[in-house]
Amino acid sequence: MSDFSARLIELAWELPGPFPPHDPLDAVVVHRGVARTSGCLPRTPAGVLAFTGRVGDEVSLADAITCARLCALNAVSLLQDSLGSLNRIERVLSVIGFVACTPDFNQQPAVIDGASHALVELFGEAGRHSRSALGVTALPRAGPVEIEVAVAVSDA
Repeated sequence: MSDFSARLIELAWELPGPFPPHDPLDAVVVHRGVARTSGCLPRTPAGVLAFTGRVGDEVSLADAITCARLCALNAVSLLQDSLGSLNRIERVLSVIGFVACTPDFNQQPAVIDGASHALVELFGEAGRHSRSALGVTALPRAGPVEIEVAVAVSDA
């Protein structure tokens, strides 16, 4: 079993949150060995969005990649809070990423790479996952990026 909690300290990453969704939603649902987060926005440790607006308009590609990374850290924060320990995570299964963007923007995969790279950096080979990267007109609270993460978890 890997020590992902120790890896988090080694990386000197500060997890934001956790910032659970509004009632009646659950931040994380665990069922039959899979934990799935609700959508995570790019909130800073202070709880505010790092950027707002659409990618290709108010938000640059570089800032959107930063947002995706922050979304991943928010998802990890929710998972740690819900599971009690990151060490219960056996593998990241999938990431669904949404990018609020202009109609001509077509680099959604490059944006969501920010989340994917962060998960692989933290979880190593267990962080490799399947993924979808979708462009949308708007996201909640004018966030430029939102992700959902599904992980396989142990019973312990």
